[in-house]
Amino acid sequence: MSVDLYAIGNALVDSEYVVDDAFLQHHAIQKGQMTLIDATQQHTLLSALHQRFECAKRASGGSAANSVIAFAALGGSAFYACKVAADANGDFYLHDLNAAGVKAPRHAQVADGITGTCVVMVTPDSERTMHTFLGITAELSPQELDLDALTKARFLYIEGYLATSASARHAVSAARALAKAQNICTALTFSDPAMVQYARDGLSEMLADGVDILFCNETEATL
Repeated sequence: MSVDLYAIGNALVDSEYVVDDAFLQHHAIQKGQMTLIDATQQHTLLSALHQRFECAKRASGGSAANSVIAFAALGGSAFYACKVAADANGDFYLHDLNAAGVKAPRHAQVADGITGTCVVMVTPDSERTMHTFLGITAELSPQELDLDALTKARFLYIEGYLATSASARHAVSAARALAKAQNICTALTFSDPAMVQYARDGLSEMLADGVDILFCNETEATL
């Protein structure tokens, strides 16, 4: 079965909190950016949040996942190559993705590891600040790709956050090679200014000899 959009990206269960700027300042959190943290740091952050705020929403997320879910909601057919663990968050993620009308590889869920999670803090000006524990999604690899599904796609969409993972960059390389051979339009998003600042080499590797469509904002373009 053909799909309009085939995307590769991180699989993260998003937990959204509506906070104030004072909370970000008190905890020295850089507003408006995504910061990678470990499991201990995330536990500490969640403890601080729960003292003052309630979780407003929980959903399957990740930058590219959000895009394909929106794409499916607008009537397009979408496939999302990702990696989750065989835990409660992994079950929730795949169920939520399916409910949104987005297909995923049969082998997206693996026995070991912890499903990635992202704490999304939204301030009154609607700015999002994200602290992310990647978990098993950091190990996304060519094994999680469904190349047969990709051959039936019109567009390949690549998430810039994958630049931090060597195995994910290998997956991107394999997908790009197939897309090029099949004349599939390829798009890449820089995703975040932090990726351009701190993962430039990884982004350059994924950008390779260029893409058909590049998504970035002014800050990402000029860094």
